[in-house]
Order: sequence, then structure tokens, then C-alpha cells
Amino acid sequence: MSDKPLSDLVQKGWEVVSYSATDASGTAYQHSVLLRRSGEHKIVVLRKKILGDGVVVDSELDL
Repeated sequence: MSDKPLSDLVQKGWEVVSYSATDASGTAYQHSVLLRRSGEHKIVVLRKKILGDGVVVDSELDL
């Protein structure tokens, strides 16, 4: 994925249903996004890159 993984998923037809952000042990925020497409659901956890700018997908969970 690119530096804009959420934008990439939306372009592929995924719709953002819900979003939350949590403090990951005081070091960085993790952003969790619930997505929906054609009856399928997916949770994507994003975090800031350790080196450089942008974000990376920390995990994806198909529901």
C-alpha cells in the first residue's frame, strides 16, 4: 500500500463506518477504522511510520 492506505481502500469501494484513536502505551496513537463494502466488514489499524513521514497499516482484520 501507499502512504495513504485509507484513501486506497476508499478508492477500491470501501466505506468508512466508524473511527477511533487510542494512545498506544504513551508513544504513539493508533487509529482504528471500521470499513464496509458489499456486506463485508474490515477493521484497519493505522499508525505513524517510525522513520519518515506517513502512516502504515499495523493490522487488518476481516470480520
